[in-house]
Amino acid sequence: MILYFIRHGDPIYNPDSLTPLGEKQAEALSERLALHGLDRIFASSSNRAKQTAEPTAKRLGLTVEILDWANEGYAWRELTLKNEKGNPREWCFDDPSFSRFMNSEEVRTLGDEWYKHPELSQFEAGYRRIADSGDAFLESLGYRHDRRSHTYEQVRPNHDRVAFFAHGGTGITFLANLLDLPFPVFTTHFGISHSTVTVIAFGEFGEEKDEPILPRVLQFGNDSHLYKEEIPTAFCNRFLI
Repeated sequence: MILYFIRHGDPIYNPDSLTPLGEKQAEALSERLALHGLDRIFASSSNRAKQTAEPTAKRLGLTVEILDWANEGYAWRELTLKNEKGNPREWCFDDPSFSRFMNSEEVRTLGDEWYKHPELSQFEAGYRRIADSGDAFLESLGYRHDRRSHTYEQVRPNHDRVAFFAHGGTGITFLANLLDLPFPVFTTHFGISHSTVTVIAFGEFGEEKDEPILPRVLQFGNDSHLYKEEIPTAFCNRFLI
């Protein structure tokens, strides 16, 4: 199986939708993803994720299957730091001072059990919700996650190309679990820009495997579709890359 994880296009957060730039990004994505085709398309239940998926689904004649657990609203409540008034203000992995703490020796030595640190325990439930839901999603596609061995068992053959349209916060957490990399380290070192494509292969594509599988990232945050259509490549509209 080839899994394409795609963040939504340039957003309007209220009301939940895409900007004109985001709509152009979504159309460019449909050109890129139609090149080799897809077999299934999944999206978060948010409008901005669904609207990003729709041009591809229309072009390929596919139905967008909705995954409500991937809605960013849940993750925003679970994985953000709070200011003195108790209102969410920033993703824990985006706050400059807190992200440095997440890479401190005292956190790194905990490895996969990072949540045992008293400053990070507040994020365990949100991480586990996304991790467990992500694992159930992957198992429905034929790959059962064994967290003890950091591998996947192929429970049924799957030669599909699958696209999953979601978000930055939910997505980086989902990928940390999928790749069995500690949440504090992975989320503070990798960023996902609007409409970018991350490609992950489960085993050798097209081959059945009896032995445990290690997913391999073939591309991370690819934005070649934007270059092709001469669309600006600013990272989340902040700086050009």
